[in-house]
Amino acid sequence: MKIWLFIIICFLFNNSVFTSEITIIQLHNQSIDQALLNNLEESQEDTELNEVNILDNNVDQENNVIVRVHSECLTGDVFESLRCDCGEQLRGSLRHFAAHGGGVLLYLAQEGRGIGLGNKLRAYSLQQQNLDTVEADNTLGFDADERQFDAAVQMLQHLQIERVQLLTNNPNKVQAVRDAGIQVIDRQPIYGTLNDYNLSYVKTKATRSGHWLSELLSGAATGK
Repeated sequence: MKIWLFIIICFLFNNSVFTSEITIIQLHNQSIDQALLNNLEESQEDTELNEVNILDNNVDQENNVIVRVHSECLTGDVFESLRCDCGEQLRGSLRHFAAHGGGVLLYLAQEGRGIGLGNKLRAYSLQQQNLDTVEADNTLGFDADERQFDAAVQMLQHLQIERVQLLTNNPNKVQAVRDAGIQVIDRQPIYGTLNDYNLSYVKTKATRSGHWLSELLSGAATGK
């Protein structure tokens, strides 16, 4: 059976986010509607594609919509790196959507908690010198987390979604959505699998950034 999804693209232009309804993605064979490509080709030269929102057209936008706010992670999402749990969280979210009749994925261009791919790889090198992920970012001159969730909130508002169930372990995401006046009816944890390469990273997220990961780290819960 083919699954059809509406797609929304957010553009960053002169430091403002504009939202433009594009068309449909067909996930059955990964083909992209030509109208999407045409829209991107016709966009202004200094307009940068920054965020993508995928909405299952079976979602009832007036009820408690399942939402995953996910920051881009090339190494985890694409290459399935063992050094983080990002890719498993993304794929776990999509499985959760499928099991519960749909959901909304807000995919934000905030690689490396907002520091960019190049700096993220530099931080990896520093971590090999026994710095944790936060210490490495601080050494490069960045805060522990440089991400902002304004674009995610704007996409939810554009879709007229007022009540959500968030798939997240991050209290900052919950607070950002609530601060925008959107009701967070429920929060569901979304875990990756612990391994020798990501254990320190996951522990640092819990101890330094306050992420809700105690059940995973204690063994009471497992990755999805």
